[in-house]
Amino acid sequence: MVETISAARARRIALAAQGFARPAPDAVGARQLNLAIDRLGLLQLDSVNVFERSHYLPVFARLGTYDKAHLDRLTFSRRGRYVEYWAHEAALIPVESWPLFRWRMERYRHSEKDDLTSWAASHSPMLDWLRRELAEKGPLAASQVEHDANKRSGPWWGWSDVKTGLEALFRWGEVTSAGRTRFERVYALADHVLPREVVSRDIPARQAQKQLVEHAARAHGVATTSDIADYFRLKNVPVAALLKELEEEGIVRPVGVEGWRQSAWLHRDARTPRRIDAVALLSPFDPVVWRRDRAERLFDFHYRIEIYTPEPQRVFGYYCLPILVDDRIVGRIDLKNDRQAGVLRVQSAWHEPHADPVSVAERLVPTLHAVMGWQQLESIAVAGRGNLSRAIAGALG
Repeated sequence: MVETISAARARRIALAAQGFARPAPDAVGARQLNLAIDRLGLLQLDSVNVFERSHYLPVFARLGTYDKAHLDRLTFSRRGRYVEYWAHEAALIPVESWPLFRWRMERYRHSEKDDLTSWAASHSPMLDWLRRELAEKGPLAASQVEHDANKRSGPWWGWSDVKTGLEALFRWGEVTSAGRTRFERVYALADHVLPREVVSRDIPARQAQKQLVEHAARAHGVATTSDIADYFRLKNVPVAALLKELEEEGIVRPVGVEGWRQSAWLHRDARTPRRIDAVALLSPFDPVVWRRDRAERLFDFHYRIEIYTPEPQRVFGYYCLPILVDDRIVGRIDLKNDRQAGVLRVQSAWHEPHADPVSVAERLVPTLHAVMGWQQLESIAVAGRGNLSRAIAGALG
């Protein structure tokens, strides 16, 4: 008979799997950073910088104050421990995980090269030229490539043909990342920056996908088939079959979750802490909330990012971060890092109907002070918009 677990237990399991059941360390070094990233399996990248770039935020949410330059050295150094690829979206992944996506690289290559209407099929000479440039000159950002076609005219965000070509080679795995300069990706031939055994490792597609499914199930703790598939952007049907195999091996088992319409899978390593004692600001691209319907099932929290919504139509703010207090999401806060003035600006803040604003503010303010210090700012200013802003201003004094 399939066990049914409570919604509260499912929340604690999910948060523990994501690293929120442990107290923040007194000091954060390479070991703590590596353990946090390896637990997640990836850090999603995004260019929006109104508060802080998204890949820094999951680490801060779990570990507290740390040196961003230290994370940069780990994640963006050439021949480092991490590399970029399309894992969930564009993301940093452990170098050892790179061969797990070779089937995706091959799928991209064949679909684009075999489609006679595609950019790649009609620009074969450009691709060959880019391969030679990287072979001769080594790692280059797109802006460093000297070519008449390196002018913004392409369909993707005004990309040039050079950028479009480099991205095609990146998708196919011929080219990979060799760090970033001012957040611009630096491209290099894969065998120039990745270990030889990583580049040559050939993992059959089904075996690679099974490893990804197992990691996704472990990272979620408890999750539906579609939750697990979404973690690394896999298809539901093959994932369902792979979960059956993992069930036979004793790695996952089916469970029901109170209030969930779909059945779920519980990973054998999942822990159920008695309580979660945490206060965290979650990136819109944090695995806890990046699948919006999962956030609704786990936390009864309806969340949509509004950076692409015209300002007059925004409800909560440009870059609202969900506020996690213990095992509930209790609100959202729109933060702006005013670096020139040295001010952390609370543009707006909102509490959920079930949450007491005074209690939320009292728990949140120490985290805002920690954010201020982490970002090397001097003060916090509350704009006053939203039903939580007044309580935050009061708690700040």
